[in-house]
Amino acid sequence: MHIADITMFYAARSGGIRRYLDVKHAWLQQRAHRHTLVVPDCNGCVADAATLALPSVPLPLSDDYRIPVGIRRAARAIVRLRPQIIEAGDPYHLAWAALSARDQLGARAIAFCHSDVPRLVGGRYGGRAERWAARYFRRLYREFDMVLAPSAFLVRKLQRLGLARVAQQPLGVDTGVFHPARRCAELRASLARERDARLLVYAGRFAPEKNLDVVFDAVRALGRPYELLLVGAGTLAGPIPDNARVVPFEAQRERLAAILASCDAFVHAGDQETFGLAALEAMACGLPVVGVTEAGIAEIVTPDCGVLVAPRDAAAFAAGIDALFRSDVETMGKAARAVAERYAWQPLLEQMLRRYRDLAES
Repeated sequence: MHIADITMFYAARSGGIRRYLDVKHAWLQQRAHRHTLVVPDCNGCVADAATLALPSVPLPLSDDYRIPVGIRRAARAIVRLRPQIIEAGDPYHLAWAALSARDQLGARAIAFCHSDVPRLVGGRYGGRAERWAARYFRRLYREFDMVLAPSAFLVRKLQRLGLARVAQQPLGVDTGVFHPARRCAELRASLARERDARLLVYAGRFAPEKNLDVVFDAVRALGRPYELLLVGAGTLAGPIPDNARVVPFEAQRERLAAILASCDAFVHAGDQETFGLAALEAMACGLPVVGVTEAGIAEIVTPDCGVLVAPRDAAAFAAGIDALFRSDVETMGKAARAVAERYAWQPLLEQMLRRYRDLAES
């Protein structure tokens, strides 16, 4: 079977979408399936000879994301590949290119909905813009043969838009790479300012919807011995707390896993996460999580492995962190690892391959 994945969200400093595609790419090739990545041309993005780089221009205000030029050009590139399954990983013009190629080839097209774009748009531009984005989502995704979403929360939201062919497909974690054994005393000593620090970590994009201001206010209120480590890329709005520091984006998974495992707890105040892959990777490293009671993270973090609080409430978030450390953090970390093991990539990718086969044969 030949599967082609197309998305603009594939760059040198990409997050969860690239991780998902790279893992799937290697896994399918090991099983003698042909898999082609169709992504923008950018430095550090070519996985191997089975990656097709599309001509592109920089996406403003997005670090290193790029926009491929032209729907027709992208569609022609897919048609030349002649895949049986085309998966679109973003809802923009490349999704329309996937549909055009599908119609020309008589193939099947899947959309993987990784982002709650209507809510993102509404948060920035208001209710009218959110309603427009929802109508666009409905118009686009009803054209696909299947729509996948990583969480039950997002499946329900897509179904409320009137979409019928929607299925939940969780993402996964490499439980061998992200493991508590990566914890390193020397690395921890270099990351924490104080020996007795309670070292909190956030890993991901520095974007408005991550609500990092809530984390900052909570950490300021708590003071020492709490310290916050921010691992990622993007522009931070406003100054960070005195008891916080920034570590640049880490592309090497083993190094990122060592950083996570050498901390004490993972914090994430985002209330628009459609899954929570960064939290899951931290859990695989044996870290309990402090998050919020909305969206995808709330489906991953159980009461025995973390604390969930009301969204956009710095006082509640600080109280959640304090409550976590009044509990048995080590036991909660072990429970977090046990939950993460249920999201190992192998069975999830096998499930996805069955979806591809069923769709191709229908």
